[in-house]
Amino acid sequence: MTHPIIVGVTPNGMPRNSVLVVSATRAEARHVPPGTRVLVTGIGKVRATMALSRELARGAPVSEVINIGTAGALRDGVTGDADLGLFLPSEVLEHDISSTELRAMGYEMTDRWALPDGDGTVLASGDTFVADPVRRRELAEHAHLVDMEGCAVAHVGAEFGVPCRLVKAVTDNADEGAMDWPGLVDAAARRLGRWLELNVER
Repeated sequence: MTHPIIVGVTPNGMPRNSVLVVSATRAEARHVPPGTRVLVTGIGKVRATMALSRELARGAPVSEVINIGTAGALRDGVTGDADLGLFLPSEVLEHDISSTELRAMGYEMTDRWALPDGDGTVLASGDTFVADPVRRRELAEHAHLVDMEGCAVAHVGAEFGVPCRLVKAVTDNADEGAMDWPGLVDAAARRLGRWLELNVER
């Protein structure tokens, strides 16, 4: 069982700054700059939701949540920014909930969240590990990238009224190559750490 971990705090337990960096795994957060406030949630929407909700509810000031992590590319030829090859999605959607059917039954459903300062890409999030070409093609009709926590972070941020940005490093093409993730994550984590060095005050 993965437990949420808070690092980068002062001896009395207060955060050094009000920006909270959220990562699903230790591996993805390995190169976060020292002094950064980090929450490691565990993998998947439920774990991300629970851990981030607890952290925001405890009362420590948070001005912005930045979710860093890896993602799979749903479309061939998708490239990130010129400096580090990273993506800052403008929108995230929850791809594994039956929103259409639930709305038809009269339930109000939110399954998309707009994100500030994005690059125009769309991220699809769900608890399914996408490595199947058929599912990849289906998701590619609606999104450029896929991960397992982004929509949960955006949803919690919206509920608490805290701005949220997602920063994603592509490690695979959401196909059979996704199983090589353990050997690819460190290089991605280094790029994510560098982005934080350049863009987040500590």
